[in-house]
Amino acid sequence: MTQALPFGAPGGGGRGSLAEVMEKVARGDKYAFSTLYDALAPLVFGIVLKVVRDRAQSEEVMQEVMIDLWRQAARYQPDAGSVTTWAATIAHRRAVDRVRSAQASSDREHTQAAREHTVAFDEVAEQVEIRLESEQVRRCLRGLTDLQLQAVTLAYYRGLTYREVAQTLRTPLPTVKTRMRDGLIRLRDCMGVTA
Repeated sequence: MTQALPFGAPGGGGRGSLAEVMEKVARGDKYAFSTLYDALAPLVFGIVLKVVRDRAQSEEVMQEVMIDLWRQAARYQPDAGSVTTWAATIAHRRAVDRVRSAQASSDREHTQAAREHTVAFDEVAEQVEIRLESEQVRRCLRGLTDLQLQAVTLAYYRGLTYREVAQTLRTPLPTVKTRMRDGLIRLRDCMGVTA
């Protein structure tokens, strides 16, 4: 009775034996897959661990690779390369996919956090700008004559029309328009707005 030697051991059959095991796996032989698993899992895990650099993630990816080998066994072509080369290629690709996926997820989280942070910053900046503009408007309004201030205040802060401002102040309409025009020109010049 001859004893089966492990793959890679002298006389164990190496490449040819794994190819035979892969043929059995392609036919759905669970015992052959167990043999394949024992032969390739350490190699696959090592490749994945070098790329992923996280033991728990590497174990997950290794399991995914082994499941891929089970599912894709019929696609293996011995003339294209050894079983170990094929498994190593699948392992490396899966590991790189996992790293890229983790990086993309991290990038999305950073981008979202930056957007949220920027929105809060913009709100603060906008409030500061509004306050500064309000201060400047109040300062410029103090520079108007009493008559100009009354006309501008009634029109812009109370929303009255020229005619309503004239009626409220009991002043002729052309006089109100002149006061408003002169007042607005002063405000424009005070605030540094170019015409």
